[in-house]
Amino acid sequence: MALSYETLPGDVDHLIADDHAVVERQFQHLEAGRGDRRVLVDQVSFELALHADAEEIVVYPAMAAAGEPDESEHARQEHHEMKELLVKLHDSQPGEAGFEQTLATLIAAVRHHVAEEEREFLPRLRQLVGADRMAGMGKEFLAAKRTAPTYPHPKAPSSRAGHKLADPAALVVDKVRDMASGRIKHLATDPSGHLDPQAQRILDAFSGLKPQPFEILTPDQAREQPTPFDAVRRILAEDGRSTDPEPVGSVENVTIPGPGGDLPVRIYKPRDATGPVPVVVWIHGGGWVLFTVDSYDASCRGLVNKTGAIVVSPEYRRAPEHVFPAAHDDVLATFRWVRANAGLIGGDPDRVAIGGESVGGNMAAATCWQLKQAGEPLPVAQVLVYPLTTGEQFGDSMTDAADARPLNRPLLSWMAMHAFEGVPDGARDPRVDLLSLDATQLKGLPPALVITDERDVLRSQGEEFARHLQAAGVPTTLTCYDGVMHEFFGAAAVLDKAQRAQQEAAQHLRESFQTGIPAYAG
Repeated sequence: MALSYETLPGDVDHLIADDHAVVERQFQHLEAGRGDRRVLVDQVSFELALHADAEEIVVYPAMAAAGEPDESEHARQEHHEMKELLVKLHDSQPGEAGFEQTLATLIAAVRHHVAEEEREFLPRLRQLVGADRMAGMGKEFLAAKRTAPTYPHPKAPSSRAGHKLADPAALVVDKVRDMASGRIKHLATDPSGHLDPQAQRILDAFSGLKPQPFEILTPDQAREQPTPFDAVRRILAEDGRSTDPEPVGSVENVTIPGPGGDLPVRIYKPRDATGPVPVVVWIHGGGWVLFTVDSYDASCRGLVNKTGAIVVSPEYRRAPEHVFPAAHDDVLATFRWVRANAGLIGGDPDRVAIGGESVGGNMAAATCWQLKQAGEPLPVAQVLVYPLTTGEQFGDSMTDAADARPLNRPLLSWMAMHAFEGVPDGARDPRVDLLSLDATQLKGLPPALVITDERDVLRSQGEEFARHLQAAGVPTTLTCYDGVMHEFFGAAAVLDKAQRAQQEAAQHLRESFQTGIPAYAG
């Protein structure tokens, strides 16, 4: 199922549909007999518990108040049935006849409920309350999830007032239950069975750090959560290996003039560098909201040692404090500063490349396009690692990786909700919607390496952008790494495929440094 009309990422119907997509994909894993059935069901139970609670507090009362109390009550009754089935599943084990029959009944019930909501209930609600109210309800929906019990409670009242009275005590009990059962250590992993063993270990370690779901938190809360980068360090420690950063020649934090004031950048230099060396402007990810240069330190260090180049990474402004186009402006300013001042840091101004991960890949490609538009020297190469290339929910990966971790479909919407708050048309800007650029606009851009991965909602749009570049005559290599997930690139210390991806990026850059000179648009 999918909504048949346009929404914004923070609209409550958009958020609800994202939740539906996650659970549907988990159901498909269960039906196919792949992955860890116990963990999959535990995750489904957790997600549906929060989802149902938030709908009953925010959405169903709004429908009743808008003049449709019968619709609201019908939906509550369907929730009650699902909660009872989830309790039965918790009390049985995979493989038991009762478990499998209950699971089949639950899947059918949820699919029926989703079809009704997406075809009838949500369009009707939007019609009754208006688009502006749907956006406000989206924020209320996420806030309700943050305080919801983590298990279904079919015997508890499902009215808004009933939740207000019962939820605080139920949440305390549920947290104790999560800790005692160990379920909390598995809620953020990927139990689909699609990851290779090394990648699975990273996500298991990440989940073992017990992060809360980023996609329901405030940005400040989300920034305090454990990350996949912490999971890599945990694995190194478990294996008795050093957790110290990969050594490079030097690391220096400086500030440069930026469009919003002083702009922090980090400069990594190779060991034993002689003469002017190439420079790579590397842009970190995090959906314009999360993470910092520190988070992507391992990627920068790996590229320094594999290319022999200087790596410059900007600490661009983040949303929602600084919404679009602040980050894009900072990245463009960083590249221009590097070109103008390469000699001051030991770099060669005629051998400057650009790259990045996730939204960093988006901003790397957007910078190339902006420089072309301005008739300025272009980078000699671009490396786009699982890049976001459109603000739309594009392609098969939005369905087949809707439940992926660490980036799932709800988190992607959460990031967009904050990145474009107050500037909803920002997602349609060509700096974000790179897929809107035609062949004439793409022609002449630097040689590109596009790296995608199997378990990633951004996989399809990254691959589509690579096809657009190829069609425009841009020398482009596209590589998809199977069995790994978003954010895998910086995990080379514990993930062989990350090591291979970094080597591939370094080879692309070295070849471009040897043969390329900065092109001029026009």
